[in-house]
Amino acid sequence: MTVAPSRPDARGYDRADWSSGFRNVSQELSDVSLRPSRGQLPAGLVGTLYRNGPGRLERGGQWVHHPFDGDGMICALRFDGDGGARLSNRFVRTEGWQAEEQAGRFLYRGVFGTQKPGGPLANAFDVRLKNIANTHVVRLGERLLALWEAAGPHELDPDSLETRGLTTLDGALRPGEAFSAHPRFDPGHHGRPRMVTFSVRTGPRSSLRLLEFATHDDAASGERAGQLISERQDSFAGFAFLHDFAITPNWAVFLQNAVRFNPLPFVLGQKGAGQCLSSDPNGQARFWLVPRAGGRHAGEAPRIVDAPDGFVFHHLNAWEDGDTVVVESIFYNDFPAIGPDQDFRSIDFDLIPEGLLEQCRIDLASGTVTTQRLSERCCEFAMVNPSREGLSSRYGWMAVAERETGNDPLQAIKKLDLISGERRLWSAAPRGFVSEPLMVPAPDARGEDEGWVLVPVWNGARCASDLVVLDAASLAECAVLELPLAIPYGLHGSWVPA
Repeated sequence: MTVAPSRPDARGYDRADWSSGFRNVSQELSDVSLRPSRGQLPAGLVGTLYRNGPGRLERGGQWVHHPFDGDGMICALRFDGDGGARLSNRFVRTEGWQAEEQAGRFLYRGVFGTQKPGGPLANAFDVRLKNIANTHVVRLGERLLALWEAAGPHELDPDSLETRGLTTLDGALRPGEAFSAHPRFDPGHHGRPRMVTFSVRTGPRSSLRLLEFATHDDAASGERAGQLISERQDSFAGFAFLHDFAITPNWAVFLQNAVRFNPLPFVLGQKGAGQCLSSDPNGQARFWLVPRAGGRHAGEAPRIVDAPDGFVFHHLNAWEDGDTVVVESIFYNDFPAIGPDQDFRSIDFDLIPEGLLEQCRIDLASGTVTTQRLSERCCEFAMVNPSREGLSSRYGWMAVAERETGNDPLQAIKKLDLISGERRLWSAAPRGFVSEPLMVPAPDARGEDEGWVLVPVWNGARCASDLVVLDAASLAECAVLELPLAIPYGLHGSWVPA
């Protein structure tokens, strides 16, 4: 990506460029027509890219303590195959967002440390959580769901993005039940596609509910898109901090990080709930392997296996090799956190552990795990071709730092051959910073890497956002859409084919 010159530091980027990506979204657009500023959009790229992330980071002159506390905003980029695209965006009209918009100030504490005005006394014993709906957005039948893992999903209109309100998915969820913000989409391991997801209730003993939903109407079986097809509930010893998981045809694979939670500073108004988490040096991380409905082990008890040290937010993929379950994950050597006295816009990346991609092979017969480092470059937001979810995959795509080692902002996209180790790199440096890439298979794809990678980029040169379309095989740049919107760094998104 070519952008205007900057004044990078020794690391190759300007901190002011990076921090300029944290801002409020000031407008909501509807079907704004866009044409590439460079290159051409592929004719086969037809569908909608949905993205979610924090769009409100400041109220009444007060900034959130952590960007993960920002209110959710959905963007939709629609590609019709005519060489252009249409952009819409809307804030999710949660109950908390509406109340704070009217008040012009924060009324709720944030999980990651944002406080109401008034200091500890004003925050003490207020343990309400505002559902900020800011983490993921997925299509399930005629519903578009804005997800935040500490509460229920908000349903949106897939076309207008207008908020319909909290949903229990036709009674599948209990009122107030937390619902994962990181579902996995089974491409059809047991005959038909499924959305596999979970809810968790944490404590000294954690309860995990695994749910599978139909994603398409099926006349033969009578299934309806969005219908709950199967569920099971299990309990496990210890506190569970779970953001992501992985699936294979037979297993749902969770990694219970070795963390401890001291709620007292949260109750006393001194910290957010997320700031009360810390790595437990005396604890033991564990894999939970929960049998899936329709698999060979359906109805059996979960398998529990000790996991390697480290902290995991995201997994790349999982697959089965005989009696071995292989899980590819991004490991940190400690729980990354922003302390009460730190400003997230001026953090020292050298003091934060970087995420590194590792492969764990779980031998179910012996209950042992062996690990292999797959990449030494700091990475996040990794994915495989969606048709290979739960199966052995040759290629992975991920956001990475520009430097080969050490922690830095994410400025590049890497395609990694998971068998040979060969890699390809596309860089937005020095003035571009990337968010989660999405691999979109070509409609007539024969190869695993045939398709495109869609990359949101914060362009520090023009203080606005771009959408870059790359060829998935070569990482050659196909097109750049300069968006008429400054969108803060986002979290997760999804692609819905036309």
